[in-house]
Parts: sequence; C-alpha cells; structure tokens
Amino acid sequence: MGIPMRQAVRVGAYLLRQKLARREKFALTLELEPLFACNLACAGCGKIQHPADVLKQRMPVEQAIAAVEECGAPVVSIAGGEPLMHPEIDVLVAELVRRKKFVYLCTNALLLPRKIDRFRPSPYFAWAVHIDGLAKRHDASVCKKGVFAQAVDNIREVQRRGFRVTTNSTFFTSDTPQSVIEVLDYLNNDLKVDRMMLSPAYAYDKAPDQDHFLGVTETRELFRKVFAEGRRRRWRFNHSPLFLDFLEGRVDFRCTAWAIPSYSLYGWQRPCYLMSDGYASSYHELLEDTDWSAYGRGRDPRCANCMAHCGYEPTAVLATVGSLRESLRALRS
Repeated sequence: MGIPMRQAVRVGAYLLRQKLARREKFALTLELEPLFACNLACAGCGKIQHPADVLKQRMPVEQAIAAVEECGAPVVSIAGGEPLMHPEIDVLVAELVRRKKFVYLCTNALLLPRKIDRFRPSPYFAWAVHIDGLAKRHDASVCKKGVFAQAVDNIREVQRRGFRVTTNSTFFTSDTPQSVIEVLDYLNNDLKVDRMMLSPAYAYDKAPDQDHFLGVTETRELFRKVFAEGRRRRWRFNHSPLFLDFLEGRVDFRCTAWAIPSYSLYGWQRPCYLMSDGYASSYHELLEDTDWSAYGRGRDPRCANCMAHCGYEPTAVLATVGSLRESLRALRS
C-alpha cells in the first residue's frame, strides 16, 4: 500500500541525515511548476487564469534544476499547467533522473502519444496521471468529453512500453463513497496502475468552481466510508498509512507545508502551492522569512477546510519515521 521500497529506503536515509544534522525544516518533495499553461480548463483548477503573458512563459531547464538542487528534496513532482506542453520537459526529466531524484510527472495524458518517444523508463521516473473518476465523472471534472477514454488508452500504451504509472485523484462534494470506490477499484484492478494518490479538493481561490470543495467533516466522513470493511488493504496507494488515517479522521496533524515547497515561474510560493502570500527568491528565504506558525487549521481561516497532501502528507511521514510501531506498519504495508 505504501511507496515503492527503493524510494522508501532513499527517503528514510535522507530523513535520518536531516535528523543527525538537527535540521527542523527541510524539503521532502519539491512541487515544481515549470509553466502554468494547460490544454484543459478544469473547473477545480485555476492555473490557466494567470495573465496571457505568464501563460506563454516556460521555465528554463537550468533554472528548474537549480531549484531542485537548492532545496535538496529527494522527490520532485513536476506539475503545472500541463508539463508536456514544455518544449524541454524530456530534458528536465532526464537531468533529474540522472541525479537520482524520484520524479513524478503530473499530466492529463492527452499529449502522451506525441511526446512518449522522448522519455525512457526508469525506477526513478513515473507518470502521475490525473484521473478524478470513471468516464462520466472524470470528463465532467475536466470539462471535456472523451478525456477519460483517451487517458486510459494512453496509460495502457506507456505501461506496454515499461513505464511506471501512478494516478492522482481529487475528490469533491459531487463524489460519493461508491463513486470513489469504483474508480479506485478500476485503477487498481483493471488498469493496474503501480500506485494511486488521492486528495480532498481544496478551495483554490483561482478555480472557476467554488461550490464543490470538501470541508474537514465531509472529507473524514467520505473516506471513513470509502475505507470501511478493510478496503484500504486491497488498494495500492502512494501514501503513508498515517496519511490515510488522517483522511478518515483517525489521527490529526499540524500542517508542515515547508516540506513540500512550491517553485514556479514566480519563485518560491508562500506558504504552499494552494495559497499565495507572496514569493521568496530562495528556499532558504522561504524557510526563514515565512511565519509558519500563522498557517494551518486553527490559525488561518483559509486553512480551515484543508486536508491536502502538500501540508499533511509530510507530517504523516515524519510521524512514521519517528515511531518504531508506525515504521514497522509502513514496512508491512
């Protein structure tokens, strides 16, 4: 159920080094956005609401690599926008893999047939395909018919070529426990993706649709029902067991958004990629000049309904490595 063993070992060693160095704050995963442009206009995402001149910009590979090396995160999630619209995205991925970073390229998969020949399978690389539900539900989420079918066909092709494939699913108030169970069963059993990631939708202020974001109570109720009857054990998740506990309300955590920083065309975003309280020119500046105690549920009203992975997955990971019992539980999973 947890992350791949190679990645778990490398991340565990990285966390041990941070502990021995007595660092309180450090990057675990870098959310890298080398562009904001996208070939879809999803109702729950507001990236393409940026000004036209910004949407035309593409981050130079050298700048992206410098950000990765500066923060030192062992895992890099390349998002956007649609990263496959970047003309040198294959070069960026190859450079990160050469540095043995674990790279997840987030994509809606529509451009894969045109770009797949530029990539090579690697244990350090995985596609992270956006799938929010089965055909009708997913097409409604991305506001375009036929996208689910194209994405599934393209996933099957990259699997045939030997690539690792993960999926990333965001759930809204329009989802039911049964609809979530059905898509997870399909991805896990029929499509047989390597790992699945999931997240409750957060009220991103640029999103066109502001009416279907889940609150904390709704999120916990949804995932309690989804995970009931031992169903969690039959799915391959790319999450720590404690984060899944968190989603269904069995444990609660403080936000540690500094561990999944967001770097984009604007710089290092404060405090996370879902909120924009300005930008820092370096990761060090982000850590030192951000009042982290002001963010999180119970502190900032904008965080009241947030249970997003960018703030709480790293807390769950830190809690796991800090507990022998939870470490053994994660290894067993």
